[in-house]
Amino acid sequence: MYQNHVPYSKIQSYGYPFSQHYNATMHTPPGYNYSNWHHTLHCINRSKLNLMNNIRMLWEQHAAWTRMAISSIVFGTPDESFVVNRLLRNPIDFEIILGPFYGDVIAAEFKNLLTDHLTIAAELVKAAKAGDKLKADNAEKRWYANADEIATLLGNINPYWSKKDWQKMLYQHLGFVKTEATDLLAKDYPASIQTYDKLETQILKMADIMSEGIIRQFPSHFL
Repeated sequence: MYQNHVPYSKIQSYGYPFSQHYNATMHTPPGYNYSNWHHTLHCINRSKLNLMNNIRMLWEQHAAWTRMAISSIVFGTPDESFVVNRLLRNPIDFEIILGPFYGDVIAAEFKNLLTDHLTIAAELVKAAKAGDKLKADNAEKRWYANADEIATLLGNINPYWSKKDWQKMLYQHLGFVKTEATDLLAKDYPASIQTYDKLETQILKMADIMSEGIIRQFPSHFL
């Protein structure tokens, strides 16, 4: 079902910026128990740490650029197309990091599904801004169906991930994104910031689950 084309250590030879910025330190997620995290740091090697940092970076960027895109759409700022284009780089970055473990076909499938996740979200925000409930409801339905597809894919490719767990996490993520957009449309800026804080904490936990699954599935890549 999946192939191991390239050892993870060779990602650095591609010149990808992950290794330039995120090899040295691990940042604890908001609300994380530092004592447990500190103990974990003594139990992992550099290659594991690199993967954890890289995947955390991608999910953190996913959250941050999604918020910036929502804000640009809601307020009609002139940087909207540039922000959205940067956001759509996120699935490509995931494809690069997942490819060495799961092969080009599966990595591309994840990229395409994650791209759909982002473009449907933009449709939903635009429809909500326009007051078009029919379009918004249709987009939201497709958004959750897309989350089901992502959860199914991840549950199938890694024995340490389950469709049910990923579905639950992705639904929670969608709920935060929708609330964030609703808060911004209502100009409730304090609420939107509180929502983002919750979203950030949840998405970093999701990143750690992804990293842990890969490390457990491919131990020979992290010796």
